[in-house]
Amino acid sequence: MQIEQPFRINAAQPDKLKQFLPQPLIISSPVAGWNGFYFAYHRQLNYQLPETSPFQNIITIYTREFQAKLKINGHWQSKSYAPTDVGIFPADQISPAVQFEQELGFIHIGLEPAMITRVAYESVNADAVEIVQQLQTHDPLIQQIGLTLKQEIENSGFDSSLYIESAVNLLAVHLLKRYSTQKFIIREYTDGLPKHKLKEAIAYINDNLDQNLSLAEIAAIAQISPHYFASLFKQSMGIAPHQYITKCRVERAKYLLASFFIC
Repeated sequence: MQIEQPFRINAAQPDKLKQFLPQPLIISSPVAGWNGFYFAYHRQLNYQLPETSPFQNIITIYTREFQAKLKINGHWQSKSYAPTDVGIFPADQISPAVQFEQELGFIHIGLEPAMITRVAYESVNADAVEIVQQLQTHDPLIQQIGLTLKQEIENSGFDSSLYIESAVNLLAVHLLKRYSTQKFIIREYTDGLPKHKLKEAIAYINDNLDQNLSLAEIAAIAQISPHYFASLFKQSMGIAPHQYITKCRVERAKYLLASFFIC
């Protein structure tokens, strides 16, 4: 007797989910993602999924209350979900088959394992990081991050990649702190970035203001993880990296506009 294998979900290939979804995705991030991050939002009615196993770590955020049936250990079980409930489905782990019988809204956030490792490497043994599956958990912070990302993408499109990346790094840190099999302790820094690293980062920002800067590439200049770079940069400058870049771009636009009228 042949055992049916779980369906492999790849957030980088959202079109392959069409066979299960009655309605198309409303929002879907570019296939390339943002440094290992994927976002999707959709509303569905009366559909079901077989057992699945994702390539990425998938965080599912529910935007309204609903009922669902999950097949756990061969038996269907009914569950009630509230708008502040979320599901966490780690990469390469099997998730149960599920049936939805009501209209519901989903936010899906996909994080590549390498991104979790990148966030973790300064605090734990990154090679042994493992996220614990949560079929249903109450987590207002994850809910808030998901809704903030949705609002930012709807209002600003996919151009605010550095702001989005900062929010996703916060999400990754939260997953490691609350849902990792290892104890994850945030290191406390109080002195900001070393002066030479701050100078290098600022120079890189000013030299590339016309580019689509990412938090990861700026953090690489300082040779630290994006999460710690964002924290230390804010301590040094008083504002977050994405706010600083926006300020620099506004100042440059003012300068260019003034130069135009002088000419």
